[in-house]
Formats: sequence, structure tokens, C-alpha cells
Amino acid sequence: MRIKIANKAGIGVERNFEINFKDAANISLKINSYLENIDQKKKTTAAGVYAVNLIGQIFEYIFTNHVKKNDPDIFTRTMEHVNSSIGKKETDRVVNMFIEDFPPDGDSMEEMVILRLTNENPACNPYSIIFEETDLAENTAYEDMLGKSFSYLKNFQGPGDESVNLIDFLKEPSIAHPGSLMDQLKYIVENWKSLLGEQFLLLLRGIDYLREENKSQFPPGPGPMEEYTYDYSDGSPEGFSTDSNWMPNVVMLAKSTLVWLDQLSKQYEKSITKLDQIPDEELDLLSNRGFSALWLIGLWERSSASKQIKRTCGNPEAESSAYSLRNYEIAEELGGWEAFHNLKYRCSKRGIRLASDMVPNHTGIDSNWINNHPDWFLQIPYSPYPNYSFTGQNLSSHPDIGIYIEDHYYDRTDAAVTFKRVEFHSGNERHIYHGNDGTSMPWNDTAQLDYLNPEVREAVIQTILHVARNFPVIRFDAAMTLAKKHIQRLWYPEPGTGGDIPTRSERGLSRSEFNKAIPIEFWREIV
Repeated sequence: MRIKIANKAGIGVERNFEINFKDAANISLKINSYLENIDQKKKTTAAGVYAVNLIGQIFEYIFTNHVKKNDPDIFTRTMEHVNSSIGKKETDRVVNMFIEDFPPDGDSMEEMVILRLTNENPACNPYSIIFEETDLAENTAYEDMLGKSFSYLKNFQGPGDESVNLIDFLKEPSIAHPGSLMDQLKYIVENWKSLLGEQFLLLLRGIDYLREENKSQFPPGPGPMEEYTYDYSDGSPEGFSTDSNWMPNVVMLAKSTLVWLDQLSKQYEKSITKLDQIPDEELDLLSNRGFSALWLIGLWERSSASKQIKRTCGNPEAESSAYSLRNYEIAEELGGWEAFHNLKYRCSKRGIRLASDMVPNHTGIDSNWINNHPDWFLQIPYSPYPNYSFTGQNLSSHPDIGIYIEDHYYDRTDAAVTFKRVEFHSGNERHIYHGNDGTSMPWNDTAQLDYLNPEVREAVIQTILHVARNFPVIRFDAAMTLAKKHIQRLWYPEPGTGGDIPTRSERGLSRSEFNKAIPIEFWREIV
């Protein structure tokens, strides 16, 4: 059945198991634009449109694969029963108007039954504009016809419990959970799984979409404690490097490099902006206090886009995040590699080893890899939500590439999951996902690497080795997000387990598909 929105909004909706989330998002956007002029309190969501569509299609699937398989002529006999009750002239008038308003792709009687079940489902009320029956009810014998049809169909057994008739069987999800589409889908999962065959995975995906939209992006605080489980089911061997004798005895001091240099400038009453300008007296003090390692946060070249975003959002003195990186070169403003080696030598004379961050999960949104290897990042070729807009400032310093974050970041009214990358010469457009650990909001100055890509894994490994050659101690940022269970949970969720990152459920993989793409744990490969 193709459902038009009340013959007024002019938005076509096809109920089909193959409808994707992008289609549902576009439909939802058009409905909401129409509703703004009618009732601003009403609003639909993409996941809700998908869920309503999915429930209706499940009914069609049950009719085709269970009801009509056992009784092929059930709807023909239902129509004959109605004809004998209210007259063929009246039923023909109803059917003709129904076909005009809701062009069917199958049996008209079957489609009318599904339409009425949808309208009687309380959880579908916010979406009633999609399947409004007002014109039919007011201008034909539609109500009488549906009443006679439902009474007749109640004489037939549903595909479940022998004591439940067909109509009551189909109403079970909405009766059990009248206020929640998600709970109705969960009911179908629990009770109708054996009836749905291959379509069961699409049902699970519908639940994931609802989870994604219902998840708070601004959590009020930490959630409940959960017991951690370690799953080594991939069969790869454990791997640990051997500790050197100094490692268990490290006493490490962390310093935010730019802040520390500013503090030292004030303390020693002179400009100290580079690593080789850090006074020996300060290093002596650290050594005498028993520190054997110095973790300097923010040594690498940072994303200039990160600083621009922060300053545009109202912090005129902000610097770029130390975890939104352009590349793994010591920042020139800190004196580059020459100044670093000077400091490293002076520290080593005092028994102090230098430590550094390494950020394997993501890069800055204007990193060298974004410019030169855009295929290394998680992306889709279009905006994941049609209401996203990317009309703000270009955050890229590359003359041939444009980088744009979603406009609502700047006024803090939304937290988009992607940013837009455009190649000016070709017009090629990508929407690349921001780094995200699924706990709150995306990190809007970062770009998420795709660890299912073996080139990405190898490039990160080589970068880690580069860092390790220069720092005997490394702190890995967001290291847990690179465990296989978390890569899948966040970015390629199994059907029925999604919801952590909006729009990723549509790209979920089965466990076997995922393990084929990344056969061993990344951290074991590192070791």
C-alpha cells in the first residue's frame, strides 16, 4: 500500500520492509514541516515513521506467509460477505475512494484491514496524518464496511494461539503496550519471532532506530555501575609485552603543556614558550620530589579547526583540544623536534622519562589524514538527517577542501553526529562521523577512524610505533573504544543491540560479518 498524507501534504509513504532510515527521515521532516502550520505540539521522528511502517508491513507479511497460505481466498470471501451485508454498490464506492486515497499494491480488503488496525493503535496517533481515514469515513460506507469485515474475520484463527482469532491476534502488541511503538516491536520480537523468518532482522533494526532517537545526548550524570565482562571469544591469543624493570616503579607527573609553560613564565618572570626553555631548576625540582616520568599533554600539532570552533562558540582565548590532532609532529609553537630532544636529553640526565598521549580512535576534523586519506574515516555520502545544515564557516586550511560542522553546534541547540567534507574541484561530498564513545555527545572537533579498514589499522600501528620511538611511556586516549566489542557496539551494532550512536544501526553487521572484517583484537595486533 502506498499511503498519502491525507491528500493534503502530498508526501508519499510506501510501506515496505526495504524502507531505509534515510527515507523515514525525509518523510518525517516533510510531515513536521506540514504540521508546523497546523499543530506545533505535534512532531514525528524518523524512527517513529520507520516503526509505524514496519508494524504495518509485518501484518502484510503475516497475511501473505501464514493466513493466505492456509486460506488463499480469505479476503475474497470477506469482500463477498460485506457485499451481501451492505450491497455491492456501496462497497464498490468505498473501494474506489480507498484506491484513490491510498493506492494499494495488493488486495484492497487486506490493505483496508491493515489501515484500520494502524488507526486503532494508540501509539500510532502522532503519525495519524500519514494514514488519516476522515474522507473515507465521512463520504462512504467505510465504517460499516470495516465493522462487517472485522466481525467476519474474527471467525478465523490467528497464526498463534488456537483460542485467539485473527483480528485479536494482530491487536495483541497494541493492547499489551498501547503507548509505545518500541514496546510493541519488542512484544513482536518475543512472541512472533517464529512467524517472521528473514524479516526478523529488520524488526530488530527498527527497535535499534528507536533506541537511537530515545537516547539522551545530554545525560544528567553518570549512569548505574555495570559489571564489566571480558569476552575473548574471537580465539586470538593473549599478548603482553614484557615489562622492563623500571616500569613498575614509575612515578609520573602530568602537565598540560601550554598551561605549564604559562605558569613557568610567571614564576621565573620571563617568556617560556618552548620546550627547550623550561629551566633546569624546574627539572631538578621534579627529580628531587621523586618523579621519574613527566607526561606532557598537548605536544603534537593540534587542529586549527578545534580552536576556531571553540572561539566561535564564545571562548575567545581558547586553544585547540590536545586530543584533536592534525598530525604527530611536535608542535612548532613548542619548538618542534629540536626543542623536544633538548628537553628529553635534560630530563634523562635526571632520571625522568617523557610520556605522551597517542589518540588512536580519531583525528582532528582538519587533519592531514582527512585531507589525504578521507576513505579512512567512517562516513556516508549524504547527511544522516535531512534537518542538518552545514552553511557555517569553512574550518579547513586546505585550499581545495571544505570542512563544515553542523550549524546548530554554534548555538548549542543540537549535537550532530557528522560533519561535511567537500572537495571543491570535483564537488565530492562526504559526511564523516565525529569521534564518539556513546556516553554523551559527539566530539565535534574530531573525525572517527574506521577500524574495519585494514589500511587504517596499519596506519595507526605505524603511528604508534613512531610515538613509541620517541616516548618510553604512552598514554592511549579512549583506548577502550578500540576493543572489538566496542567497535561493533558503537559503529557496526548487531541487529537488536544498537542505539549508542544515532544512525549507525542501519549499518550494523552480524557477529560473523564483523569478525571477518577485523579478525583479531587491535590491541593484540599492536603488541
